[in-house]
Amino acid sequence: MNPNKALWEKGDFTRIADSMRNSADEVIERVGVTEGMKVLDLGCGDGNTAIPSAKRGADVLGVDIASNLVEAAKKRAADLRISNVRFQEGDATDLNELEDDTFDLAISIFGAMFAPKPFDVAKEMVRVTKPGGRVVMGNWIPNDPTFVAQILKISSAYSPPPPEGFISPMTWGVEDNVVERFGAAGVPKENISFSRDTYTFEFPGNAPEYVDLFRTYYGPTMNAFDAAGSNGRSEELKLELEELFAAQNRSGSDDNLSIPATFLRVTVNV
Repeated sequence: MNPNKALWEKGDFTRIADSMRNSADEVIERVGVTEGMKVLDLGCGDGNTAIPSAKRGADVLGVDIASNLVEAAKKRAADLRISNVRFQEGDATDLNELEDDTFDLAISIFGAMFAPKPFDVAKEMVRVTKPGGRVVMGNWIPNDPTFVAQILKISSAYSPPPPEGFISPMTWGVEDNVVERFGAAGVPKENISFSRDTYTFEFPGNAPEYVDLFRTYYGPTMNAFDAAGSNGRSEELKLELEELFAAQNRSGSDDNLSIPATFLRVTVNV
């Protein structure tokens, strides 16, 4: 199996996505999704970006490599009675089922950054976007002191070295890399802009309970615990993550978490 597909079909990311709903809606508002737009949500998960886009009247297609997340997205849309959004399986590095110049906006919030072959990802996102349209990405930033970058940094310290040729998804959080990748897809540097944005994770419980959710349902954290367990370090990893989650909580309550995470918002004018 494709290792990226295996990673995101492991566990159940919908359980983490539940704690990300409010910020997803806020990001779509800031991006400026409006009625009548044709929108591609790449790496859509269970619809955190696609569904708020559809609620604003856009015609939305969500694509994800994980079949379980595509099915979860379809169920969410059906339960909400939203008919102007579709979901299908697909690979961000090869969107062969999608025609050129189709979408007004191709958006990927913490999705396509995890696909291998980043130059192919940039090429495909540009290819399916109409001239005059936009590509927007939300990417975690390497070594950023906030929540998600630190989870991934801690987890990697307990995991075996990646295979030869592996390109870290965090490289999408470096502006020069983004310019290079979209430049290879034919987009001039002056058509690419960056801003720092914030995504807030909200969880109705304490830090140990939230860590347990990540340990049980979030593929990268599950893999880190598998590796830590084989070295007798599971408890060490658990305590380090609990300390991080508690320290980053901004809610004022130990039993109701609100944890901000900084990300790089990329806007590409095609």
